[in-house]
Amino acid sequence: MIRVFLLDDHEVVRRGLADLLHASGDIEVVGESGSAPEAARRIPALRPDVAILDARLPDGNGIDVCRDIRAVDSSIKGLILTSYEDDEALFAAIMAGASGYVLKQIRGTDLVDAVRRVAAGQSLLDPAITTRVLERIRSGVEQPRELQALTEQERRILEYVAEGLTNREIAGKMFLAEKTVKNYVSSVLAKLGLERRTQAAVLATRLLGKTH
Repeated sequence: MIRVFLLDDHEVVRRGLADLLHASGDIEVVGESGSAPEAARRIPALRPDVAILDARLPDGNGIDVCRDIRAVDSSIKGLILTSYEDDEALFAAIMAGASGYVLKQIRGTDLVDAVRRVAAGQSLLDPAITTRVLERIRSGVEQPRELQALTEQERRILEYVAEGLTNREIAGKMFLAEKTVKNYVSSVLAKLGLERRTQAAVLATRLLGKTH
């Protein structure tokens, strides 16, 4: 059975999703919530295979919840469910480590299929959409030549940021303290004259595209 957690502030939506998933025969809803902070606390303890997360909630958003739970347990897959086709939110979802980003207008059978695919380790992020998002955000980013100001260690950090890894995951890969990684990320942003982690990721993606 595929274990699923539901986060949506509308009870009717949660009930509909739960009924739909239960009817599939191979999916079990192990928990649900209408609150972002509550979901962030409960999901790691329940350890579902997939967390279906509403992108916008009165007390937070599913993208931040996705980032938080994957920092605790990266085996939990995040599937962002939203009513809005928002490029910036899509890119934020990518950076948060989400496996998929689907609109609420999706057909029931397609959502069940999406849950199965995400649980199996597949990504539902459309490369064409991802490219469009990168192009949109890229326009405000400094040229890659500025990467010359970074140390080798900072470049490695930047590459991991571009892969969507959290500070904790980067710390594990580089055998550093999480606080040290956070300081490196701040230093990278300062040197590149950037304000957001997403801008740094786009810049790194651009550089990697030229070198591979």
